[in-house]
Amino acid sequence: MIAAKEHITNNSIENDYSKSISIDHRKKFAQFFTPFPIADVMTKWVLGNKNLKTVLEPAFGLGVFSRAILNRKENVEIKGFEVDATIFENAKQYFDEENVTLLLQDYMYNDWKNKYDGIICNPPYFKFHDYDNKNILKEIETNLKCKLNGFTNLYTLFLLKSIHQLNPNGRCAYIIPSEFLNSDYGKLVKSYLLKSKTLRHIIVIDFEENVFGDALTTASIILCANDNQADSVQFSNIKSLKDLSKIDDVITNYPNFEDTEQTHKFSELNPEIKWKAYYQKQNGIKFKNLIPFSTYAKVVRGIATGSNEYFTFSTSKAQEYLIDEQNLLPCICSAKDAKTAFFTTQDFEELKKNDRPIFLFNAQNPSDKNVKSYIQKGEIEEINKKFLTASRTPWYSLENRQPAPIWVSVFNRTGLRFIRNEANISNLTSYHCIYPKQTGLFGGINIDLLFAYLLTDTAKQIFDDNSRQYGNGLQKFEPNDLNKGMILDLGVLDKQTQKNILDLYKDYRIAIIDNKNGDKIIEEIDKILIDNYSEKSTTHYKG
Repeated sequence: MIAAKEHITNNSIENDYSKSISIDHRKKFAQFFTPFPIADVMTKWVLGNKNLKTVLEPAFGLGVFSRAILNRKENVEIKGFEVDATIFENAKQYFDEENVTLLLQDYMYNDWKNKYDGIICNPPYFKFHDYDNKNILKEIETNLKCKLNGFTNLYTLFLLKSIHQLNPNGRCAYIIPSEFLNSDYGKLVKSYLLKSKTLRHIIVIDFEENVFGDALTTASIILCANDNQADSVQFSNIKSLKDLSKIDDVITNYPNFEDTEQTHKFSELNPEIKWKAYYQKQNGIKFKNLIPFSTYAKVVRGIATGSNEYFTFSTSKAQEYLIDEQNLLPCICSAKDAKTAFFTTQDFEELKKNDRPIFLFNAQNPSDKNVKSYIQKGEIEEINKKFLTASRTPWYSLENRQPAPIWVSVFNRTGLRFIRNEANISNLTSYHCIYPKQTGLFGGINIDLLFAYLLTDTAKQIFDDNSRQYGNGLQKFEPNDLNKGMILDLGVLDKQTQKNILDLYKDYRIAIIDNKNGDKIIEEIDKILIDNYSEKSTTHYKG
């Protein structure tokens, strides 16, 4: 048997494998490897179970966790599951111990009845449509007796199964994307974690670089224990590998939690909200008179075609296929084509002149011979059989989405980007649509006043409380993140203050249209908002 000290305690094995295996193969099996320093710290948590005899590694890969464990404790039985035959054969080269059993099987369909003293894992990161979603959810619901959202990501299903498989006093350590903490499907996952009473610590890793290499996601380390020794969950943030000592402190001090603002009893944690509220300072608490954005506007996603390559048209493409503009829908097809806060008719004509894709195929006259020919082209290429098109009747029809007065970026690194759609054209999914309400319980909202507010840093900071964090500083907002996000209630401003904001807004628009910098003007609007809405403000509102 290989002595524990001979196991490689770095990522050289993973690095060699990555160089020899294509990126397509690694992406197919969602193979993003854990940095050894993180794996080593996670093993310390599992080894904190003094009666540790059996360890499970559900997504074995090249066994980084098992190497870390055997380096610290040799007399332990390890079982590993792996679905990729290629990496499985590679892993067997490094583990010929009698106490290590490797199985070329899918963890989610096997081993439900066995329990373990320790479970440690970096599960595969797949979207719900990239794996056998329906049948795996059935496995979870049958064995755990819990109902989950159909959009639930596979990595959380691994976690829930592993918690179910913990022996009394067993410990579990997972490194997974932190996305579920702040997503809609994550609500049911968080409910299960709280109900199990095993969740002990969540460490959100906010490195400047992605932990998982090419994977566009942030990471979190989830530590669980089936020991009934705690009724609280502690949250931590780490910004660099140097901060891993914080996790060491957690392990050393457990079950005595440090009493901080980031420590919460199970009863205090609400699975219905984004849990970033428990580990990230909220910007909205600095302001008064906050209301949901949905009070004044509705956000929906842009048009999803199902095949942008087929549906998008430039002028030259329209000429090539003899499609007239009667059968084309003016549309912003690329986020980079809207360069400023105002998208005008002149901007649209400029894109058209430069032969940018600024139309969608919109077969208003399907009997036209050229339109019919292009539809047949799509059927030959099986565009009609794609996921979205197959569900539409007819398949080439577009979603019914009226041009939105305001667009908002889906992804960003420097704060939300709002654009006034003065050209009154449609948009694809790189932007969400914002439709201000003209009537309602709170009355309508002046669109210019609303847009002036949305341009400010104050608005973006408050929305940030409801964002989803991805790797390398990337943020994402789904429509409901914005609908449920908070804004300052502009309706409480007196008429003169509203007029002052609108006058500044007009000056800003002129500056932008004239290609001048309007930042100072937005700063003035921001100052008005802070003076009126800051918790320290003594401003008296109308009425």
